Amino acid sequence: MKFELSEEVMRQARSPHELFLTNMVGNHILWFVASLGILNTYWQPMLLVPIVSVSTILYTLWRAKKSAQEDHWFVMCHWQVAAKRSKIFACIMLAGLVIGCLGWVGYTYLGMMKVAVQAMVGGIGLLPVMVSVLVLIVMESDGMHQASSGKMSKGVFAEYPNDEVVILEDSRLEEPEQGVDTKADNQQAS
Repeated sequence: MKFELSEEVMRQARSPHELFLTNMVGNHILWFVASLGILNTYWQPMLLVPIVSVSTILYTLWRAKKSAQEDHWFVMCHWQVAAKRSKIFACIMLAGLVIGCLGWVGYTYLGMMKVAVQAMVGGIGLLPVMVSVLVLIVMESDGMHQASSGKMSKGVFAEYPNDEVVILEDSRLEEPEQGVDTKADNQQAS
């Protein structure tokens, strides 16, 4: 669905997606890989990854709550989308942390082999986190494109309806072209 919005509103609606993408790409990919390279010498840069991530997620959740009272409806909707995705990512990261802790307990107290623990933590803990980062990057890139274009998915519009906005384009309202049979026409003809 496309709406009639000012450039300023569309620019503001991009902000939550830009913040989320900065966390995903800049922090969880670029900084994480860079700090892995020097982990044996300096472990402190690796500590910035969870600190920045948690700070970004908490800010996004706080800003989404604040947005419901202060911002334009379209901007508020995009903050809510980013907040939902932040919650999903936080849950996935928490699950990865729990699996990492279970691996440490298994190795330290239960006598599990180091290779088995590394496989468990890597396959069950880190792989879902890496896949979710990539999926969320794609989803947020689309969200930023929609915000830049003054668009919103039908699901988000259904969750946060607004009768005051001017809808420029809505696929629900489009009529089928003349001469093109629809399913209903085909069923009635049978």
